[in-house]
Amino acid sequence: MKTSPTIIRGMLVAAMMVLQGAGPANALDVGQKAPDFTLTAAGNKLVTLADLLGKGPVVIYTFVDAFGAA
Repeated sequence: MKTSPTIIRGMLVAAMMVLQGAGPANALDVGQKAPDFTLTAAGNKLVTLADLLGKGPVVIYTFVDAFGAA
């Protein structure tokens, strides 16, 4: 089954929101693998990191504070 770009974008946004709440104590070291997590995609379908990794490489990109703190 092919995953639509909208679902992928939604999962990435949700992952960014989760990762944004992670403080330095929870941060991963460079090269360390991310723990498995589950997100709810469109249609209330549960998607796990393990499911996505089974289909190929996964990149979780976090873009924080584009315009700087006011």
